[in-house]
Amino acid sequence: MDLTQPSDNFETYRRHMPHWRASHVIYFITGTLHVNSSPLEPDERSLITSTIEHFNKQRYWLLAYVVMDDHAHILVRLSPDSDLEKVMHSWKSYSANQLQRRFGRGGVVWQDESMDRIVRDSDELKAKLNYIGNNAVKRWPETKDYRWMRFVAEEH
Repeated sequence: MDLTQPSDNFETYRRHMPHWRASHVIYFITGTLHVNSSPLEPDERSLITSTIEHFNKQRYWLLAYVVMDDHAHILVRLSPDSDLEKVMHSWKSYSANQLQRRFGRGGVVWQDESMDRIVRDSDELKAKLNYIGNNAVKRWPETKDYRWMRFVAEEH
């Protein structure tokens, strides 16, 4: 199955940014911390990675992700009965709640709206995988093994 080919049920809507929806596609998602949030500490990044992985192979299939100190990038394909808004709400809501309870974060943790994009073809998929793989090294050139990044595409 070519994961980059959308089905016939294509929809669009707009909040502050445009959002496109279709089944059987791969989404590239960027979630960003709220403007007033302090950078994520290592233990907080670990909490977010476990949150992202929690329903992998049930509600969605992860291809790759990286959790940085102020944002996260995720490549994901939804299961047929999942909804991207509900999945993202689940990630943000649970992680924000846990960050507030466990680490004493106050106020809003995540920006309300995330950026999401349907991956159009295999070249774009390769580019997004490369982007995720190089995100930490681009920010911190001295980085050797960044532990809040994972490639799981080969597990499909």
